Amino acid sequence: MASTANALDINSSTVITPEALLAHWQGHRRLTRRVIDAFPEDKLFNFSVGGMRPFSVLAMEFLKMAVPIVRGVATGKWTSADDLPSPSTKAELLTLWDQATEEINALWPTIPAHRFAEVDKAFGHWENSGIGTILYGIDNEVHHRGQGYVYLRALRIEPPAFYDRS
Repeated sequence: MASTANALDINSSTVITPEALLAHWQGHRRLTRRVIDAFPEDKLFNFSVGGMRPFSVLAMEFLKMAVPIVRGVATGKWTSADDLPSPSTKAELLTLWDQATEEINALWPTIPAHRFAEVDKAFGHWENSGIGTILYGIDNEVHHRGQGYVYLRALRIEPPAFYDRS
């Protein structure tokens, strides 16, 4: 039986190109941006269900992970983005989102191919391959975006189609 110890080892065969992975992630980011934009200004920062965090807090979590993950995979240096300004309006949050998108697009081509397979301890906490850490960031965004859908539906707002990542 084959070992599954490193299920994300991309050295044995490439399933997705770095360019396709970035396009996939940016599709999720476009959808998450539309979810942010669907919220009324006050509800984005104050509404929650069942004690969960407001969606603006979740969006900031995504922002604090995205660029640092790409930078960390590219360089092996894992620095946090805790110094990001705290937005107080939807427009400020969307501006931060758009700036992060541009930075991800600029940093992505600097990731050496071997770094996708190399294992690091990202932010001193999560030991994984570069691609595994990137996928964790995408999974985290998708998971918490689901909370945003619950919030929007509770507010009687139709959320964006989950399958439309254009």
